[in-house]
Amino acid sequence: MKVAGFGFKKDVSLASLREALLAAGGPEGLAAVATVSDKADAEVLKQLARECGVPIKAVPADVLSGVDTPTQSKLVAERFGTGSVAEAAALAAAGPRARLIATRVVSQDRSATAAIAEGDGA
Repeated sequence: MKVAGFGFKKDVSLASLREALLAAGGPEGLAAVATVSDKADAEVLKQLARECGVPIKAVPADVLSGVDTPTQSKLVAERFGTGSVAEAAALAAAGPRARLIATRVVSQDRSATAAIAEGDGA
């Protein structure tokens, strides 16, 4: 199971989410997209998920805080207790033995990040 995890600012555009996903490896073979629970209802993420034909997996913030990530953002670490929301969401949603196949990439406007993990599901 391949999952794309996303972190993004409140005013992110669909184009920025698409750009980050493409930079991380693209939508081919994805089973789901994932992000922190309080952003899972964002309309732009729903639009991207529809385009990709996959569901959105909402990951509770307390689950993200326990996920060790290879990349580190000081701001994200202070707010969420993990180095990357995108990486942590992808890993958490892809299952307990998931591994990253694409570490966090950032859109040019810096409003979206994406990472892709592969695992056996939760």
